[in-house]
Amino acid sequence: MSYANDYLKSIVDILNAVDRDQLEEMIALLLDIRKKGGRLFFIGVGGSAANCAHAVNDFRKIGGFEAYSPVDNVAELTARANDEGWSTIFSGWLKGSRLNANDGIMVFSVGGGNKEKNISTNIVEALEYAQSQKAKIFGIVGRTGGYTPKVADVCIVMPASQPNMLTPQAEAFQAIIWHMIVSDPRVMVMGNKWETTLSAK
Repeated sequence: MSYANDYLKSIVDILNAVDRDQLEEMIALLLDIRKKGGRLFFIGVGGSAANCAHAVNDFRKIGGFEAYSPVDNVAELTARANDEGWSTIFSGWLKGSRLNANDGIMVFSVGGGNKEKNISTNIVEALEYAQSQKAKIFGIVGRTGGYTPKVADVCIVMPASQPNMLTPQAEAFQAIIWHMIVSDPRVMVMGNKWETTLSAK
């Protein structure tokens, strides 16, 4: 089997195995945050950080959430990394944003953060702070062993995939899941341009 066929087949297998009950629970809790006027903060690093910026747009514009991500402010992010250290770039930003119990944190990550292995420790620090403030914690991650699945109120973990495909599939999986959430009729408050244009004809 070619790599392309193997890759696409494993994507299908992953999507067939996604926990639908977890998805429903995540949507319900997100809707509760929106109803209470809480904010939704997206955090992630690398390719997941780029996904955060895209998701903020979708949750704000399509879903009607007050949503933000520290990765969208490169000046503050790099100042914090330079002056205070990499591990606290997100937690410091969340403190400055006065994170509270009405708010939620959405983590996009391949591994979910791991202090012992010194991987994405900034995610771990952010979640420890979120716990102290009693904010809701959500995650869309690629594996079970990290910190995010351990502490999240709801975490969608990508079902087992081939180890050599973990990062590209986990980051693609994030996009599939958040697009599904914002296009859910219970979440969507503004239609997408092409769909609304085509339906008007």
